[in-house]
Amino acid sequence: MSMRTLPLVFINLGGEMLYILDQRLQAQNTSEDNSEKGMWSENDRKRVMNDIVGTMFSKSFMDELLKPQQLYSHRTMKTVLTRLAHTSIMRLNPASMDRLYELMVMAFKYQVFLCPRPKDLLLISYNHIDTIREFVKDTPAVLNQVEETHRKIIEVYSSLSEGEFQLLRQTLLIFFQDLHVRVSLFLKNKVQNPNGRFALGTSGPVPYKTDVPGLIRAFDRKGREVRRHEFPTGGSYSSPLRVGSFDLHGDRVIRLGLNIYSMNHLEETHTSKAPTVKQTDNTPNLLAKEELNLLARLMGSMKAEHTPNTETVFRINLFTTDAEEEEAGASGGTEESLFGVINIQAMQDEQAATELARIAGQFMEQDEPVENPSSSKGDDLLAMMDDLS
Repeated sequence: MSMRTLPLVFINLGGEMLYILDQRLQAQNTSEDNSEKGMWSENDRKRVMNDIVGTMFSKSFMDELLKPQQLYSHRTMKTVLTRLAHTSIMRLNPASMDRLYELMVMAFKYQVFLCPRPKDLLLISYNHIDTIREFVKDTPAVLNQVEETHRKIIEVYSSLSEGEFQLLRQTLLIFFQDLHVRVSLFLKNKVQNPNGRFALGTSGPVPYKTDVPGLIRAFDRKGREVRRHEFPTGGSYSSPLRVGSFDLHGDRVIRLGLNIYSMNHLEETHTSKAPTVKQTDNTPNLLAKEELNLLARLMGSMKAEHTPNTETVFRINLFTTDAEEEEAGASGGTEESLFGVINIQAMQDEQAATELARIAGQFMEQDEPVENPSSSKGDDLLAMMDDLS
């Protein structure tokens, strides 16, 4: 597995989350039932974007995220993104967060599938970052955070070889495998089958520095072409587009990673489960301590002042009606069937630290003794919690 996958997953999923929240905030701001759900003004929408982006691109958190480490589970990523979404005055109920995570994951999965070259995963990430810049362009302090993170991403990933990018792509595909949530927007555009699997086309431009398929050439020992043979490719391919810009600013050329919800209605982003046989996985999670470490670092950088108790907290709903939301909540949402997520209370840093310390203690009791306890990640986690409390 690639040790450089986590930052790209976080940035791309976070970008997709911002796309959806921005679209939904605008939809609720113009809906007729705002009197029931709480009026969202344009200032509220901008504030939510600034709060989430400011936390997402905070220096301390990004410094930890960019360290070489294994990719965490869906459980931890969903918990982190839930915590991230709640750093503003906005609140999502569990059913809406389930739907939000499904949309994020399936959108990024589709982008990874269509990515022409493994290295172009950076261009997808840069498209997300470029769009996030537009969300916070009127807030210089937050905009500078995004710019600084982008510079660090360029510094870290510009030196990777083609083989390392291929390993990164394989790690992402493993992360997304067995997730086949149907999204109405994809179904409508016929890029997803009813079983939740994507339908990949056999046409369009080939990757950069790649020949259009359909021709076999034979050469002699001196390198001279002696014969050629054409064959049917089963598709309609064209010459590659020019390479996109990997700089801080520039034309990325590919459109993967742009905001697909800006011109679509919310009802086109509904999700539903593809029929599957439920399986129970009792395999111990060997990354439990590392996941708790990530949560602890995240909680240390997401300060409580983002949501003062004296301010009104607004509720956002990713369902069309309250009845649909209640039905999803009554059925246990999608979380249980997909991930079997364990909920952890993280309303306040002190409560979260206490709860995580208790869970970490349980893991340490079950682990075998190590020769050097002081170097244990569990001890590091507890020491970090002491600093946060």
